[in-house]
Amino acid sequence: MSGREFFTRRYVELGWNYENARATQAVRVNITNAEREEAVERLEQRGIELEKIAFLQNGYWIRKSRFSVGATTEYLLGLYSIQEAAAQIPAELFTKLENKEVLDACAAPGGKTVQLASLMRNTGVIVALDVGEQRLRALGNQLERCRVQNTIVYKLDARKAMRLQQKFDCILLDVPCSGNFAADKNWFRRRTLVDVERNALVQRQMLEEAANVLKNDGEIVYSTCSLEPEEDELNIDWAIKTLNLKTENIECCGQKALTNVFGRNLDSSVSKARRIWPDKTQGFFVAKLERRDRA
Repeated sequence: MSGREFFTRRYVELGWNYENARATQAVRVNITNAEREEAVERLEQRGIELEKIAFLQNGYWIRKSRFSVGATTEYLLGLYSIQEAAAQIPAELFTKLENKEVLDACAAPGGKTVQLASLMRNTGVIVALDVGEQRLRALGNQLERCRVQNTIVYKLDARKAMRLQQKFDCILLDVPCSGNFAADKNWFRRRTLVDVERNALVQRQMLEEAANVLKNDGEIVYSTCSLEPEEDELNIDWAIKTLNLKTENIECCGQKALTNVFGRNLDSSVSKARRIWPDKTQGFFVAKLERRDRA
């Protein structure tokens, strides 16, 4: 089961009428390396038109630029990062990050890792995991460019995080997913429901391992750039019912997550998560979880 007609019919059933959307480019100021006003002023002096993103702390839409925003001195100095707007949401949802022990379970290419370090003001420690030499090189390049000082990188599958023999205050679980059509013009031709179901299984394995290495009073932020409920609401429903986790209220853009998926009723607390349909941003899903018996 695949193709544009198949997936767009599903979206209608989920309450959204398909429209051909493309995400607007965005950047994020790395506040450990520059004040927001300083970075914005320097970019505007280069003729780049910016607009503050209302639902983000340090994010800006690129409204106009005569050249690539990745080809400036300011970018090479790590004053800002190019990061899709919705992708900037998860790191901002943790209650407190400074001086914490943080796991970035699927870290490459490093945009969210840099954001975590920036929000932490380079305090505490980030343990960043990923697999594959090229992915790790991309992660290392980002950390070096942005002068991140509090991160340790391991070549390790997030499903084996218990090997670290460490518990974490905060776990960012931005899982590998099926993506969506707003970020990939060939998405409808490439994706099938089998892909989605396969990814959902891997994501559940990562959720289970994250729960195993979470401190009793810790927080997990789970996110995907998938629109498919198998990877989103159904996984959170499974985590609530299987892993002794509960959802927490979050404040961000988007609509309440679905609690009825194709006729299947989910735990009502799944609605605390957020589903973001493609518009200015790519499609996205995010949820915040903590232990049901949190100390």
